[in-house]
Amino acid sequence: MENSKQNASLRDSCSVSPWQNFVVDSSEKLIVAEVDLDKMYDCLIIGAGITGITTALLLQRSGQACIIAEAQQPGFGTTGGTSAHLNTFFDATYAEVESDFGRDSATLLAQAGKEALSIIKGFVKDLSIDCDLESKSAWLYAENEKESKQLKEILEASKRAGVEVEADDKNIVPVPFDSVIRYDQQGQFHPLKYIHGLLAEFIALGGLLLENARIRENIIEDGIHTAISNDLTIKAKNLVYATHIPPGVNLMSFRNAPYRSYVLGLKLKDENYPDGLAYDLQEPYHYFRTHIIDGQKYLIVGGEDHKTGHEDPERAFQNLKEYASQYYEVESVAYQWSAQYYVPVDGLPYIGQLPGVADGIYVATGFNGNGMMYGTLSGKIISDLVLGKENEYTSLFSPSRLKPVAGFTDFVKETADVVWHFFSDRFSSEELQELNDLKPGEGKLAKFEGRQLAIYKDDCGKVTALNPICTHAGCTVQFNAAEQSWDCPCHGGRYDVSGKVLNAPPTKGLDAVLISYDVRP
Repeated sequence: MENSKQNASLRDSCSVSPWQNFVVDSSEKLIVAEVDLDKMYDCLIIGAGITGITTALLLQRSGQACIIAEAQQPGFGTTGGTSAHLNTFFDATYAEVESDFGRDSATLLAQAGKEALSIIKGFVKDLSIDCDLESKSAWLYAENEKESKQLKEILEASKRAGVEVEADDKNIVPVPFDSVIRYDQQGQFHPLKYIHGLLAEFIALGGLLLENARIRENIIEDGIHTAISNDLTIKAKNLVYATHIPPGVNLMSFRNAPYRSYVLGLKLKDENYPDGLAYDLQEPYHYFRTHIIDGQKYLIVGGEDHKTGHEDPERAFQNLKEYASQYYEVESVAYQWSAQYYVPVDGLPYIGQLPGVADGIYVATGFNGNGMMYGTLSGKIISDLVLGKENEYTSLFSPSRLKPVAGFTDFVKETADVVWHFFSDRFSSEELQELNDLKPGEGKLAKFEGRQLAIYKDDCGKVTALNPICTHAGCTVQFNAAEQSWDCPCHGGRYDVSGKVLNAPPTKGLDAVLISYDVRP
């Protein structure tokens, strides 16, 4: 690995994405505000990724007094780990949306995709954001007869929905193919440069940004939200959870499954870098593009997605390296990183009023692998809802929807998976005979003196013991060796090796457990 995380921006990961090398010029650094404890804000936005920042800026532009509370720093979560594809076609294909929601819904989805891309382009132009935004074509290809049949259905449904797409006879990546289609007017960008441009405008308009402010509780009284962090409270008329899954156990916890996706930034021995975006139809699928950083081209290759806490992340990275090496002359792996996203049970994200709670609490989650597009669209939908404006996408993406057919099987499967982990993890760990069996940088679930613990040994031989029960809903965490984190297989909560929260929905860290142990080198 050529990159070093010494000078990189922070992210919810041990691995480093190429976007983290972006450093804000000292003359343009964001002003992190002190909250006015006596002020009533129109809207509190929790989370400073693309969803939260877009929502906040649109509201601030409309005259609202907004404040963003970010548990870490802007872009700390998935926005800092995205592969930054901008597509008007989605992981839930137009053929699938037609089947599950109807043709009108597929057409509306296509329109929403175009609007999201238009919003991004509009911000970049109006605010003169230098974020490497480029318009690209995208190729989707099939590698066998079965996939070609699926691809033909996608082509026809995409055309019916109003998306610019055509059959093609070439592929921009050196992977043998049976058939291929091309989507025009797609795009790519540098996500951290983009959100920092939005944040600068938000702050210039009087918006407030709070860093290192994890909201741990929200109390509602007379329609007013009082959000509580460690050492401050914020009062607001509306509250937006731009955090994937909201805290607590709620309907969103069971309608979304947490996944991790793996990405490589490769230097090639030749100049065979693709000029465009490319995707296969494998399950999980692979995706490709090129990005230039500080004059150096990198092949961005992603895939090997799996449910959080269910597979071996190190094996996923190795599989991806082996896959890329089949088709490209790889000189070196400059970057390798992973990020988290949530898959909704019926294919479409949940954007709007959070069900089962007081009015004025909004959520945006279930973006699948399309976070930059759906995060942008969420900003438009939620800002319209807060402002009392009609939005034609509200019903399609409503968090209250539950289709009788679409997603029902997946809903049962994901819920059963959560319940299985909730009970079985407590009794399935083998007893660890000696803590000395742990290698440096290794973590395990173990029984020690009759108690199940999450045990980790650092490079100096120091052993840290934690209560392995996730503070969100009580499932048992699993060790992620690639990211040096404890991941919850139920709802995607993640903690660092000291127990500190990396990813919501948990708001409280894992409790440390004192153990009497003679550490041996």
